[in-house]
Amino acid sequence: MKSERPGVTSGIGAPAPTQPCRSPHLRGGASERERPLATTTEQAEEGTRRDFLYVATGAVGAVTVGAAVWPLINQMNPSADVLALAEIEVDIGDLAEGSQMTVKWRGKPVMIRHRTADEIQAARETPVSALKDGQSRSAQTPGAEATDENRSLMDGKYLVQMGICTHLGCVPLGEQGDYGGWFCPCHGSHYDTAGRIRKGPAPENLHIPELALDGTTLRLIETYSG
Repeated sequence: MKSERPGVTSGIGAPAPTQPCRSPHLRGGASERERPLATTTEQAEEGTRRDFLYVATGAVGAVTVGAAVWPLINQMNPSADVLALAEIEVDIGDLAEGSQMTVKWRGKPVMIRHRTADEIQAARETPVSALKDGQSRSAQTPGAEATDENRSLMDGKYLVQMGICTHLGCVPLGEQGDYGGWFCPCHGSHYDTAGRIRKGPAPENLHIPELALDGTTLRLIETYSG
């Protein structure tokens, strides 16, 4: 009689060998269930490396573009001669009553008028309620009412304002129009003797820059941004 080895049964219906099944395609005998986990981890690491490369490449590109564009931006800054004209002084001692002079400041005309007593009276007799624009539009009195006192200098003797129509930027003509002040022939805007819009398409009074008056020396200051 032949002896039987433990765990092995002879005959039909014998149980299959109990040793684990190993795949010839998996190194080191790793099971197929373990392989997807390793693959997922590798994909995550690859995605992290790819994201880092994207960010690094973008940062280098931004720095390169900034370095290339900066010289162009710097060229748009005001030059030394332009900055020198940001603040100018004008002697108005010889400006006769009833006359006007225009100076160029920062590339824009500034109208300086030595008003007559009649011009001052007409401006001060006009109530603010009759004005189209009730704001002073003066850098000296921002947000104040458009009274003549809030727009003129030396008890109304001088009126200094930008010579630019507030409609489309034309240059109005002095001592013309229906109110004896300024008239813009481009589209028919009428300003009174205080430079306030009274009729026509212009929406605002003529703007007054920031300035200072020392005796007969008028100083136009650089902070005007109109």
